[in-house]
Amino acid sequence: MGRSVTAESSDQYSHSPVPAGETMAGWRVALIVASFSIGQPDFLNGAQNALALGLGSAVGAAFLAALILCAGCCFTAVVSVRTRLSTYLLVRRSFGVQGAALINIVLALIQYCAFGINAAFIGEAMAEAAKINHLPESFAAFVIAGSLLAAGSTIVGIRALERLALVVVPLLGVIFVAVAFVAVQRHGLVLAPSPTPPVPMRFGIAVTSVIGAYMVAVVTMPDLSRYIRTERGSIVSMALSFPIATPLMMTTAALPALATGETSVAKLIVSLGLGTPLLFLLATPMLTVNAANLYSAGLALGATFPKVRGWVFTLLGAVIGTAFALMGIIDHFIPFLVFLSLIVPPIAAIYVIDAFTLFRGTDPQASIRRLPPVRWEAVGVWVGSLAAVLLVPSERFTLTTIPALDATILAAVAYLAVLKLRGRPLPAA
Repeated sequence: MGRSVTAESSDQYSHSPVPAGETMAGWRVALIVASFSIGQPDFLNGAQNALALGLGSAVGAAFLAALILCAGCCFTAVVSVRTRLSTYLLVRRSFGVQGAALINIVLALIQYCAFGINAAFIGEAMAEAAKINHLPESFAAFVIAGSLLAAGSTIVGIRALERLALVVVPLLGVIFVAVAFVAVQRHGLVLAPSPTPPVPMRFGIAVTSVIGAYMVAVVTMPDLSRYIRTERGSIVSMALSFPIATPLMMTTAALPALATGETSVAKLIVSLGLGTPLLFLLATPMLTVNAANLYSAGLALGATFPKVRGWVFTLLGAVIGTAFALMGIIDHFIPFLVFLSLIVPPIAAIYVIDAFTLFRGTDPQASIRRLPPVRWEAVGVWVGSLAAVLLVPSERFTLTTIPALDATILAAVAYLAVLKLRGRPLPAA
C-alpha cells in the first residue's frame, strides 16, 4: 500500500537518462513488482472485498484490476524504456517546473497517508503480540515507536531494512497461506458474501479499491522500469507481476475472511493460535515500506523545495503519518484507496500521451531542457478530470462502472482534445 518503486533507484540518474550500460533483465523487475502485492494492506483489501462480494466476485475483481494495472504499467514502462527518464523528469516535462511541484506535493501527501495506514498495521500487530504475552498493550505507543523506527532508518539509511525485507516478504506470503489453510481447515470453505460486510460495495468499487492500492506504483514505475533493457522485456515483466500476484494475494486473504468473518490478519494469527513470532514477522515489512514511503516523499519534496534539508521532510512525514494512524485512518481504508485511484491515474495518462505525441522522436535529454513554469493544459486537465469524477456520483453517470477507469479515460480523452485544439501533434492512426 502506497509503495513507490523509487526507494533507492531514483537516487541514481534522477536528473538525466539512464546510460545503456546500466540496464538489466526484465524478470528482475517483475519479481520486485510482484512483491508489492504481499502485505497487510493487501490482505485487508482482499478480506473486505470478499466479505462484501463473496469469493468468486472478489477474485474476479482482483483479476480485472490486475489486468488494468498491468496495462497501465506497460504504458509507463515502455515510455521509461524509450526515454530512460525518471518519473520526476517525465512529470516535469509534461506539467512544467511549477506544475510538477504541485504533483510532487500531492504524491508526498499520499505517501504520508500510506505511512499512517502502515503505522496502524504495525501498532495492531504489536498490540496483539503484547496481549497474548500478557504485556501492556498500547496501540498508540506501538504506532509511535514504529514511526520513530521507520523515520530513524530513513534518516540513517534504509539499506539494512530493505535487505531484511528481501527475506521477510516471501515469509510473509507463507504466513498468509498458512493463515488461509488453517482457517479453512477449522471453519470450512465459505464462498458466499457476509450478510453484514464491514464495507458494503459493488463490483466496480472493489475493482477500484484494488487499483488504488497500487496506483502510485504504476505512476512511479519509470523509476524502476527505465533500467529494463528492451521494450519487450518491460511488457513481459509487467505481465508476470500484477496479473499473477494480485489475484493470488486476494484469494489468500478472502478464504480466511469468509471462513471467520475477520479482516485483520494479526487477529487471525492470534485466534488461530499461530504464535507471537509470526506477529513480529508481520510488522517487519511494514517498517521497510514506511521507510520507503518517507524516503520517496522526501525525494519529491526535496526536488520541490531544494533549500530544505531532507531530514525535515522525513520527520514531518512521520509526524503527519502518525497523527493519521492515531486518528483512525485505517477505518477509512477502502474510501482512501478509491480516492487514490481517482487522483493518481490521470497523471500517468498525461505524461504517457505526451511521450507518444509532443515528445515522440525527440532526444530525451533535450526534451527536459528549457521547460515552462506551468503547462496549463496538463494541469487543467488533471484538476478538471478529478473534479468531474468527484462531483458527479457514479450512480448517476459512469462510463465503465469502475471509477478509476472512468477517471483515466476522461483525462486521456480530454487531454487529447486539448492538444488537438492547440494544434499539437496526435498519435498516428
